[in-house]
Amino acid sequence: MATAKYSRVDGRKLSYCSTAAIVVFVAFCLVGVWMFMSSSVVPVQSSELSSQETGNEEKQTLQESVSKQFDDTSGDVSEDATREDGTSLPKVFGNTDEESSNSAEENREENHGNESSDEKIESENEQKTVDGTDGNGDGEDGETNSREGGPNLENGQAELEESSDGKNYDEASEDKIKHVYKEAIFTEDKNGNNQDENSEQSAVENTESEENNQTSNEVLPAAAQSEILTESTTQIGDWSTQAEESQNEKKSHQSSKSSENNGHQWKVCKSTAGPDYIPCLDNWQVIRKLPSTKHYEHRERHCPDEAPTCLVPLPEGYKCSIKWPKSRDKIWYYNVPHTKLAEVKGHQNWVKVTGEYLTFPGGGTQFKNGALHYIDFIQKSVPEIAWGKRSRVILDVGCGVASFGGYLFERDVIAMSFAPKDEHEAQVQFALERGIPAISNVMGTKRLPFPSSVFDLVHCARCRVPWHVEGGKLLLELNRILRPGGYFVWSATPVYQKLPEDVGIWQEMSQLTKSMCWDLVTVKKDRLNAVGAAIYRKPTSNDCYNKRSKNVPPLCEESDDPNAAWNVPLQACMHKVPEDSTERGSLWPAQWPERLEQPPYWLNSQIGVYGKVAQEDFTADYNHWKTVVSQSYLNGMGIDWSSVRNVMDMKAVYGGFAAALKDLKVWVMNVVPIDSPDTLPVIYERGLFGIHHDWCESYNTYPRTYDVLHADHLFSSIQKRCKLVTVIAEVDRILRPEGKLIVRDTAETISEVESMAKSLQWEIRMIYSKDSEGFLCVHKKFWRPTEEEPIKSAIV
Repeated sequence: MATAKYSRVDGRKLSYCSTAAIVVFVAFCLVGVWMFMSSSVVPVQSSELSSQETGNEEKQTLQESVSKQFDDTSGDVSEDATREDGTSLPKVFGNTDEESSNSAEENREENHGNESSDEKIESENEQKTVDGTDGNGDGEDGETNSREGGPNLENGQAELEESSDGKNYDEASEDKIKHVYKEAIFTEDKNGNNQDENSEQSAVENTESEENNQTSNEVLPAAAQSEILTESTTQIGDWSTQAEESQNEKKSHQSSKSSENNGHQWKVCKSTAGPDYIPCLDNWQVIRKLPSTKHYEHRERHCPDEAPTCLVPLPEGYKCSIKWPKSRDKIWYYNVPHTKLAEVKGHQNWVKVTGEYLTFPGGGTQFKNGALHYIDFIQKSVPEIAWGKRSRVILDVGCGVASFGGYLFERDVIAMSFAPKDEHEAQVQFALERGIPAISNVMGTKRLPFPSSVFDLVHCARCRVPWHVEGGKLLLELNRILRPGGYFVWSATPVYQKLPEDVGIWQEMSQLTKSMCWDLVTVKKDRLNAVGAAIYRKPTSNDCYNKRSKNVPPLCEESDDPNAAWNVPLQACMHKVPEDSTERGSLWPAQWPERLEQPPYWLNSQIGVYGKVAQEDFTADYNHWKTVVSQSYLNGMGIDWSSVRNVMDMKAVYGGFAAALKDLKVWVMNVVPIDSPDTLPVIYERGLFGIHHDWCESYNTYPRTYDVLHADHLFSSIQKRCKLVTVIAEVDRILRPEGKLIVRDTAETISEVESMAKSLQWEIRMIYSKDSEGFLCVHKKFWRPTEEEPIKSAIV
């Protein structure tokens, strides 16, 4: 560079006779200048090192401040991302191509190393000028850092040291924290994979513009803003687990820790079900050997001995799902390319094929003229039902395509809809693709995976369930899960038709419901749809039970736990109604939405999951998730929540995460693992719904079901019983392409999940660690491997 600097001297017009003398003179000058420059540069470098050493205390304080901004109440940040001096830094990725990011960084370092000392000083001054002018990392360098996802913290620290002449340290620290955080924000790609560089730059600028008008959102909220919640008492105190409650559950898998790395070789599942593969419902190896199918045993769960680790293929022509509320009326045909229901039920307005769409007129077998009219018909028949106030959480048995539940959202009601995976091809899959809650399940030989006394109302519209047979065993199961004082709406031909078969069923149902002490509130006919409905009410006391002349159906034994629901055989008996005012079920919950925030009255003196008095535990959990969701999830991770509809909390406690999302147009399936404290009754009490599940097995839903999965310290607990790779394969199965997985767990587990996510070609949207705890947000893509893995159990 010195030669270049002095080349202007060589270019002067000189006589040819003096050229040799001048060359010699210039050479001596160059040597002299080089010696002078060397002696002047070395002190500058020493000064920089000295400045860095004397500023260690300030930088340490800054890093602690940054860490606190990224902290949250659970201490769920880990120590993975650290600087050489030991201070914690956020580790954020915005580019899925790690090699590209590393290559860019190496090029910058190489170019930096080739600069002369003068240019190094000049470059640093120019960088400081840019930082000082832009403030938030805008400009050319700022854009590069935002796109690559790596905050330029070293430059930021140098900037901070220089800031003492213009502002005090505290102000500089605050600005730097905001600068670091803004670089950690990633804007949602609203146009899928086709967004160009200009739109990405615009999104980043818009995000930063919003930040200037509000307090900085935090990747993980500060600990001072909500309480630290650690499940330190999950195995003691008053909380039992489904594993303890259920006497006939499956044996736990042997402890085995995943050792997968970024090089895990994924394969595509080859099965008869193809893109619709549900491992525990498509186990033909077991189904073919069943001695009987009389009680729908072939529709129940039969999980393979080894959970699959392959990936379910995508249907040909699959597209990102249509957003709610448009999805309620139409979906892409190629996402669920099944036409049987359109052919069989088209005249009942279930579903129709319309060009590249499947459309849903909102009808059903009992409400061909639309679900809203039918919903209003029920309300007028029994005004006390009070949709959206008294009746908030309902169960829809044999839901079809779940139009009933889909339209109940307009009445502030959420419906747990279910139907079997049977000859009514893809009915539950249609519901889920539309954005309506539903699971694949059947009333067969086992209890439904719900606690007792949790549903405000149970609905059956021609659900084809033989309620009256075998001592009313199936109707008695509804009695178990229906709240005392709750309603059963039965809309079926025996109610309003006079055919001999219908008359016989009505007589048997009348005797059965009377012996169960159910009160027949009314029988009404809907003239528009030419159907009728009988509406029953469950008793709120045991007086009727005690007055019966015959103990038929019998009362259950005192030792029978009504809340045990995981793999528990059905029994034809009734549990007594709780009458003590301190017991759950003795009083009706507060009306919606007040019940969402109020601790249940029966959470009195017992100890909560986090070790506090239960009601205080409940409130702390709610405050915790309100803070996390509002200051982190909604604005800090680049998730476009307007495109989110189906959400699952894979390890719910009190339902605080779902409660914090109340104002969004989403629904949340709260899953309480069977080896976690059985808090599912609390979730229902506050007007939310959920289900018991063992994550060492497949979940009863179709592939590509959910937009967002949330796992708070789930994976580390799962590793005690089964391989993490099987759970990640299940996550991939039920998460839609372009869906997001949010993980909060130990740093070690976060590292394993990150590695497997990369091997799945997922985009790492955000990762952060501190104090052995971590946080990860990943974005699933459309990638599928090319090699297949035949699933013997799933091939007919």
